[in-house]
Amino acid sequence: MSTAPIIGIDLGTTYSCLAAWDESTGRAEVIPTPSGRTMPSWVAFTAGGKVVGSAAKAQVASNPANTVYDVKRIIGRPFSDPAVLSESKAHPFAIVEGKHGEPAVRVRWRGAQRDLCPEEISAMVLTELRLAAEAHLGMKVTEAVITVPAHFNNQQRQATKDAGRIAGLDVKRIINEPTAAALAYGLHSRKPEAEAASGGDGDEEDEEGDKSNVVIFDLGGGTFDVSVLAMDSGVFEVRATGGDTHLGGEDFDSAVFAWVLDDITARHGTDVSDGVRKSDRSRSRLRRAVEQAKMGLSSASSALIEVDSLLGDLDYSATLTRAKFEELNATLFQRCLDTVKSVLSDAGVGIDVVTDIVLVGGSTRVPFLQTALHEMFGGRLDLCKSVHPDEAVAIGAAVQGSILRSGGTGGGMDLVSAEATTDLLLLDVTPLSLGIELEGKQMSTLIKRNTAIPCRKTRTYSTVADWQTDIDVVVWEGERPTIEGNNKLGQFVISGVERARAGEPKVDVTFALDANGILNVSARDQVTEAVANATIKAEKGRLSSDDIDKMIEDAERYRAQDDELAEKAGYRTALEEAIFTAQSTVKPDDTAGMTELEDLMDWLELDSETATLEDMKSRGRMVEDKFNILVKP
Repeated sequence: MSTAPIIGIDLGTTYSCLAAWDESTGRAEVIPTPSGRTMPSWVAFTAGGKVVGSAAKAQVASNPANTVYDVKRIIGRPFSDPAVLSESKAHPFAIVEGKHGEPAVRVRWRGAQRDLCPEEISAMVLTELRLAAEAHLGMKVTEAVITVPAHFNNQQRQATKDAGRIAGLDVKRIINEPTAAALAYGLHSRKPEAEAASGGDGDEEDEEGDKSNVVIFDLGGGTFDVSVLAMDSGVFEVRATGGDTHLGGEDFDSAVFAWVLDDITARHGTDVSDGVRKSDRSRSRLRRAVEQAKMGLSSASSALIEVDSLLGDLDYSATLTRAKFEELNATLFQRCLDTVKSVLSDAGVGIDVVTDIVLVGGSTRVPFLQTALHEMFGGRLDLCKSVHPDEAVAIGAAVQGSILRSGGTGGGMDLVSAEATTDLLLLDVTPLSLGIELEGKQMSTLIKRNTAIPCRKTRTYSTVADWQTDIDVVVWEGERPTIEGNNKLGQFVISGVERARAGEPKVDVTFALDANGILNVSARDQVTEAVANATIKAEKGRLSSDDIDKMIEDAERYRAQDDELAEKAGYRTALEEAIFTAQSTVKPDDTAGMTELEDLMDWLELDSETATLEDMKSRGRMVEDKFNILVKP
């Protein structure tokens, strides 16, 4: 019996993707889900259960307060984080403070109010991906490599591992998204070059011309990363990385959405625009239309934003030009370009020696950004889009999974065959500096940002008071010289320190950062040999083992009911859209037809959750027969 592969998962803010290494083809293959090759990272909760993916996203207009998305933007953060407070104002679902100081999403689920942590919701997305992998591969899948933004901090990585465990996955490795993209890029774009090199005499193998400096530009729905990698003789070395865990395509949508609301105010007055803002259904439908228009601008110079019956009988339509879209997002686009320059500076790599620019993430389809990047490098480089931008990260994660399965320690793959999976070594870096707090709230850095990982650093410290035998070791991450403005990761106490005058004891503090970017800290007194150790986790927001076990149990208990609900939710949304379309086509003097449609909409809102799928389909057939509108789930 063959062994299941270690699957690769790109757990995205807006969309997720899944891949696995296929031994028969010698390459990583994307595994389709019920939602397609990419799956919306959305979960919807109802009185009957939950649905995930496209079915959840499709019904958001009718169930906005219980349809959850963008949890990647708050996972691993404390509730007090400004980013969490910002998200709580931007979404129709409620974000409250959980019992561990973490953000929790409050929903109505199975007739009761529930507060769900971001890890639990992410686990629901991961579970759907795991089940898709098992259905495709025909075997049980228990191991995965999961990618995270390069700028995810220690606690965000820990939280992602917890989400994997809740989903029934042993997370073998957490790797950075740009790093995964580099692996996918090596698999595909470098293959012809490698084959050509294999026929040469090897005399120029060590020449500078064989080295590559690759810029990975990774812009997704909610996060943005730039990495510079040096590729030489089978080694991928991440030279520097930077970005923003709170910047992506959804922020472009928000800028257009604000413009649309201003347009509605100008045309119809503040009462109407306020009505749209206050209506969860109107806001959700309008935002979905904005997203579709944005996507259309990737291939056209203008796109129509159109919503029938946006508020009452008000139909809305507006033309969004590419020029207007670029104007609305000019500041965000400039942030992206400035980040590229900053990371190149950190890496010590000049624009003139960059050999490749790799685009990853759906938002890299924006024409303005592609043109600006091309011009930034003097127009001498073609942007690399040979690997699908929505799938590259998952493919790279699957490559890493294959390496781990075969016993490799690095992160690369032979570019011609699958026979030697350790031929390429991957050297990743830590995105933020790590250190401890000293007297006067100063931060003493042990591991500087952009240090290659795994790594281990030791520094010697002493006491600040006479006869002190205990020392608090408080661990921080960030770039500020004082702890104010940096992020506290945790703390522990070493007891049994040599009893002496201030400054005499010698305590060695060691930071060990593993391949997942998870930090282990130890302290040892040189004289007494007293030792204290800790795996540093978030000071707030951590899940206990009991919490995780309960979430695993709940997920399994409701699985069958959730599968049934998914089909019903998809049909309900399609029926609702068909009713909206029918209402816009009914003649004004057809009062009977309009009344019938209004009654049907009332039934959908009040009774559809308790109705059977067959009840819903019978009403759908009536709409099709009487109004000639096709119900398309």
